[in-house]
Parts: sequence; structure tokens; C-alpha cells
Amino acid sequence: MKVLLINGSPNEKGCTYTALCEIAMELEKENIQSEIFHVGKAPIRGCMGCGYCYKSGSERCVFNDDTVNIALEKAKDVDGFIFGSPVHYAGASGMITSFLDRFFYAGSGFEYKPGAAIVSCRRGGSSATFDQLNKYFTISNMPIVSSQYWNMVHGNTPEEVKQDLEGMQTMRTLGKNMAWILKSIEAGKKAGISLPKKEEKLRTNFIR
Repeated sequence: MKVLLINGSPNEKGCTYTALCEIAMELEKENIQSEIFHVGKAPIRGCMGCGYCYKSGSERCVFNDDTVNIALEKAKDVDGFIFGSPVHYAGASGMITSFLDRFFYAGSGFEYKPGAAIVSCRRGGSSATFDQLNKYFTISNMPIVSSQYWNMVHGNTPEEVKQDLEGMQTMRTLGKNMAWILKSIEAGKKAGISLPKKEEKLRTNFIR
């Protein structure tokens, strides 16, 4: 089993990365493979809703000049996801927002794979950012993995984040919980428990 951890900070080895590393170490202890994927520092386009990913049947975004399609390829072979973001103006970073809009719009292999979000902030805005990121899971039939507190760390540098003992413990607990959920899903499959039967999707427009 493998978990893809996506670092949505422009700073590749900063505070968000420090929190993700703490989770990755716990996953390794539980014999769960992990990979930390950095979205990069280059600009990431926002989704235009052009529908190329559906019309082409490729599950790839029409834009191929950033890291979204690379991550979509990796997503096909993993069992769970953790998305990390710094707090910018009390919300998720612009990079991870643009990235996830296209990642979820173009991809289709996320259903019933557990997901979690983690947030790194200096002081405020962490709860709003955490809520924003969780919405990608709740529209995609993905079980959300929680921890002993909201998944956030505080600090202005990696060294300060490591001093947030409660935050780092929250990350470790999240790693343990992700491993437990993945193992439980695997045990369920071996026991013959099938995925929920889906109804034909309905769409309601409120303006007529």
C-alpha cells in the first residue's frame, strides 16, 4: 500500500514539508509506502472547465506545462492521499488550489480512497484552510482520515514547527490513523465486502 503526500507550498523543504515528513515516518513504521510530491515553484494554471479531460478520455489535463499531469499518473497507483498547504491570507495557497481544481476535475480514481488535509500556518487562518481542503474529499466519495486535533502545525520556520509538540503529535496520529484505515479497507476487500453500489448521478439546477 502507498500514500501520496502532496506538498502545496512553494517552499519545497519548509514548514508544510516538515509536517508531511512526520506523517511519512509514521506510515513507514506501519509498513505503508509513501511519497512526498512537491507541486513546484513554477506557475500552475487554474482550471478553465474546458472538458478536455472528459472528452479525450485520457484523464489528463489539457495543460501539460506544470506538475498536475505528473501527479495524476502517480495517483493511479496509490491507495490514499494527504494534501498539505501553507496558509495564505487565511486560505489555502493559490498553487495548491489551482493544482487541486485540475487534479480532481481531470482525475477519476479517487473514489473510496482515504484522504486527509494538513495545514501549516504562522498564526491564524488554519481552520478556514483546513475546511477548504476537505471539500475536495467530500465531493469525491473519499473517506476522510482525522487525527486527535485538527490537522495543523504552527511555526514560521521548520525549526519552529518542530517545537509545536502538539502539532507534530497530531501529524503522527494522522499517519497512524491513515495506516489503520488503509489496512481496514484491505481487510474488508479480502473478506468480500464490496464497494457501495452507486446510483445514477442526479443534477439539480435551482434556476429554471
